[in-house]
Amino acid sequence: MLRNALSRARNVRRDEGGFTLIELLIVIVILGILAAIVAFSVRGIVDRGGVSACKAEVKTVATAEEAHYAKNGSYATIANLQSGGFLRAGTPEYVASADAANGSLTMVADAPCSAG
Repeated sequence: MLRNALSRARNVRRDEGGFTLIELLIVIVILGILAAIVAFSVRGIVDRGGVSACKAEVKTVATAEEAHYAKNGSYATIANLQSGGFLRAGTPEYVASADAANGSLTMVADAPCSAG
């Protein structure tokens, strides 16, 4: 009886199968391909986020210019817009300057959007 139990236990262990090296390598390759696809997808999302942030900043500065013009009858520079309370203090990231003569905006060299 003990001999039969030991024999059965050995047969069960012998019949157990695991993953082969080839199967594990295939899974690792598939995971690598999926990771590469996700990395390129996320990069596109980040690029669109920069364009949206740039457009939002341009609209904010343009609105501040128009508000200053409506209140004072003239356009202002970014520094004047900030000191007058039309813009928060701090340096805008994408808008380099605002022309006090006509209210036009000048963008930084590598801005992902345009002022127009």
